Amino acid sequence: MNNRIEALQYALKAHREKLLRHNVYQSLETLEDLRLFMEHHVFAVWDFMSLLKALQRDLTCVTLPWMPVGSPTTRRLVNEIVLEEETDVDQEGQPVSHFELYLRAMDEAGADRTLIEQLLHRISEGKSVNSALDNVGIDASVKYFVRNTFSIINSGKPHAVAAAFTFGREDLIPDMFRHLINDLNARFPGKLDTFIYYLDRHVQLDEEVHTPLALQMVSELCGDDDDKWQEALEVSQACIEQRIELWDGIRNLLPSEAG
Repeated sequence: MNNRIEALQYALKAHREKLLRHNVYQSLETLEDLRLFMEHHVFAVWDFMSLLKALQRDLTCVTLPWMPVGSPTTRRLVNEIVLEEETDVDQEGQPVSHFELYLRAMDEAGADRTLIEQLLHRISEGKSVNSALDNVGIDASVKYFVRNTFSIINSGKPHAVAAAFTFGREDLIPDMFRHLINDLNARFPGKLDTFIYYLDRHVQLDEEVHTPLALQMVSELCGDDDDKWQEALEVSQACIEQRIELWDGIRNLLPSEAG
């Protein structure tokens, strides 16, 4: 592995461990708790796709007429990840995006999709993401999380977007989701089959395929530029801290915590 990637991962170690020790995972005691978790976490599932599509927009050609853009290696890395995030397969082998799969999991668990659907509806009407967030009654921790994501997207810095995508998402997700998977099936039989499939699928793809590709992408984009590596570190740290704040916000809203 690239020495600079290893150095960046080492610098993020304390932040990662703080996130993975978060007690939101252990706080999901009831199905009602899990529904509330999903109703807020779905916003992170959604804005993740915008991070990925920003990389596809910046690192490949998505306009006409087509022209070769950037490095063929980076184009392939991005397009491979897009293929499986935007058009993966469900339990029956049918194409589905991970976001749509998550919405199915919410329906199966009895979670309320109203807030995420309100956000998407307002955006489809032409409102900006920030404006739409202001018009949806979601917790402040969710708003801050999504706004942080889009501030990185709007920075115009592909290496920063790649760092957020890699170290704020792909490299974290397997360990985060393992904490959730542990005993869900035993505790809630038949209620969470799609959710468990979603979690398992993410762990498998991110660990075996997407994270190695994403790490390579960060290396390609930062190259030998010290400033880009420093910015990649700072963005990654901020993304992990933002996730901790999101987990804090969700934990504080849980019915079992309030009780």
